[in-house]
Amino acid sequence: MLTLDQGSELSYRDRVRGCLLGGALGDALGAGIEFLSLDEIRRVHGPAGVTSLTSAYGVHAPITDDTQMTLFTADGLIRASVRSRSRGICHPPSVVWRAYLRWLATQEQAGPPVDPDGWLAAQPLLYAQRAPGNACLSGLRRPEMGTPEHPANPTSKGCGAVMRSAPFGLLLQGPEAAWALAAECAVLTHGHPSGYLAAAAFAWIINAVVNGHTVIEAAESALGRLSSEREGSEVVATLQAALGAAADGVPTPERVESLGAGWVAEEALAIAVYCAAAAPQDPRAALLAAVNHSGDSDSTGAICGNLVGVSLGENALPADWVKDLEGYDLVGQVADDLVKEIACTAEISDDFGAAPAEWFTRYPGS
Repeated sequence: MLTLDQGSELSYRDRVRGCLLGGALGDALGAGIEFLSLDEIRRVHGPAGVTSLTSAYGVHAPITDDTQMTLFTADGLIRASVRSRSRGICHPPSVVWRAYLRWLATQEQAGPPVDPDGWLAAQPLLYAQRAPGNACLSGLRRPEMGTPEHPANPTSKGCGAVMRSAPFGLLLQGPEAAWALAAECAVLTHGHPSGYLAAAAFAWIINAVVNGHTVIEAAESALGRLSSEREGSEVVATLQAALGAAADGVPTPERVESLGAGWVAEEALAIAVYCAAAAPQDPRAALLAAVNHSGDSDSTGAICGNLVGVSLGENALPADWVKDLEGYDLVGQVADDLVKEIACTAEISDDFGAAPAEWFTRYPGS
């Protein structure tokens, strides 16, 4: 049985907080170099590239749209669970879609409205515009919700669906349920098979790691699941390449770049898995490898950070980075709230404390 409380072994709360905070750290590490080539990174930061947190958007160690959308994914999942418990019926993708619409509003407004829809939408930090992805914006601006039958942006396989999908894997309903929900919510913005299958595979991997598997074991099991997908060949090929590269040991920028640039979904997943698997006990090395390349550094950093954090827990993350992270308290609170809600629905021992009295106002079931 999983436990929520801190104990001698890595707890569920450790993993959830590690996952979300690790993702935010990777996001912050890559934010300042997202649009630089590897040569430019080395020219600005020295031969080793970025070695610690930097500034971007006028902020030290900033989170970007990757972390913003991940938090709104968690918000949607909490609210879907609240709705199911309180009303007995719920369609989670619809609730997550509405959560993403609240994120979209943060990118179109200067700050929170007078009467925000829930607690997360009231957080001023989330109204910062940090180079949000075009497919995410255009997919959510459609008048109707994307579905597996009629996906939004059917030719888009950018990494925007992958980088926000870790929370699906944190649910305790098994890897197949994580896969299905991540895929159905990915097509809200990214309708290309590689876009939604990479997101589904990422959620599967997170779920397997939550349940005690290593990143390599989890990725290998995801490959088995991908093999049943007729249109999964691109994701299979890049994920296999990532695992093959990880067998060589310490990750290098050159090997990262052999896997792609991370702008598209399957490459972002491959780079993150490679870095996390090649440095399984060294979060600092894994995260730095995931951002020092000529591609989408904040997204690959965020995905790798999710993997590192869920595998090793919050306390394994570099403490000197964590204390400087923009939004540390916000990210940690969302992680704790996700744990609180899951404790209401899963068979896990709850020594973490009950949800606050204003829970249904904080996370209304809609």
